[in-house]
Amino acid sequence: MAKEVVNPDELVVVGEELDHVRIITLNRPRHLNVISSKVVSLLAKYLEKWERDEQAQIILIKGAGRAFSAGGDLKMFYEGRKSKDSCLEVVYRMYWLCYHIHTYKKTQVALVQGISMGGGASLMVPMKFSVVTEKTVFATPEASIGFHVDCGFSYMLSHLPGHLGEYLALTGARLNGKELVVAGLATHFVPLEKLPELEKRLISLNVGDENAVKATIEEFSLHVQLDEDSILKKKQIIDECFSKDTVADIIKSFEVEASKEGNEWIGPVLKGLKRSSPTGLKITLRSIREGRKQTLAESLNKEFRLTMNILRTTISADVYEGIRALTIDKDNAPKWDPPILDQVDDEKIDLVFQPFAEDLELKVPEQEDCRWDGKYENSAYAK
Repeated sequence: MAKEVVNPDELVVVGEELDHVRIITLNRPRHLNVISSKVVSLLAKYLEKWERDEQAQIILIKGAGRAFSAGGDLKMFYEGRKSKDSCLEVVYRMYWLCYHIHTYKKTQVALVQGISMGGGASLMVPMKFSVVTEKTVFATPEASIGFHVDCGFSYMLSHLPGHLGEYLALTGARLNGKELVVAGLATHFVPLEKLPELEKRLISLNVGDENAVKATIEEFSLHVQLDEDSILKKKQIIDECFSKDTVADIIKSFEVEASKEGNEWIGPVLKGLKRSSPTGLKITLRSIREGRKQTLAESLNKEFRLTMNILRTTISADVYEGIRALTIDKDNAPKWDPPILDQVDDEKIDLVFQPFAEDLELKVPEQEDCRWDGKYENSAYAK
């Protein structure tokens, strides 16, 4: 098969075309393949081109190096903090792209080794097939730095069984490959050593027929059994605690469970929860609860408003303080404002959820015949 590397000079994302197969490689390995504005633009360009291309039947996506993707480029957001809406374009483009990834018309397979977190995981979970390994690590830790679960995760996590979604969103707890399959956030578990051979087989298969692709993956995949200490075996406690109405009540309930014999695992989780941004926690819980009743498009629209209001410091600058403490100064000593849950005004939380003017909302396409419309360059923001 003839092999073409598309735009080899644009190395942050490498696109390859092999007969009916298309391959996307996230290619910032030294930065754990974090998602920058250029990455988003290239992903959108390739995915639109290949969905329209009748020759393209199957899309493979993978990460270079030891990570799939560690999520959004936090330093990009931090460096833009003093310029109004400096990151608006990349946020708009990313959420618009998330909708198209969820509703893509060709068979997609994510081959996920290593870290897959936050926005990076939005390139894994919605795929028709997401293949994980013993080295895969998933988390949505955004609330801990004063942000919120985004890129469609207020929708995806809220639809997990019971109240696992609230637990993952509020605590930023990590799941391994086996847990991802059991939780329904991935489709297959394949040992890391077999991943290159699976990729070769999918390329040689050269078709996008879902049954054929599934059968090929299942030749390599293993039946998974959870480890005894897996968080997914704590469902009763998670559902009991994380079904409470407020973050404060969740923490109180979790503290009660922590005092019981055999629940030593709760202590470190509770400590992390209490160190997180109070504002981020409140926004995240409400977003997850709303996501349970929303469509994907409604969730993405809500997340766009939340992200822009948070980056604009509409009610708090916690997100920049969280990024500073985690990735800039790396002192892990954020000073939240306000510092405790009781001081976070619910009326202020309401402000970040308020709809924008109609022309300033995220334009998720409503009709299939114009599904690639609504791009940033055609929005009111670009005028």
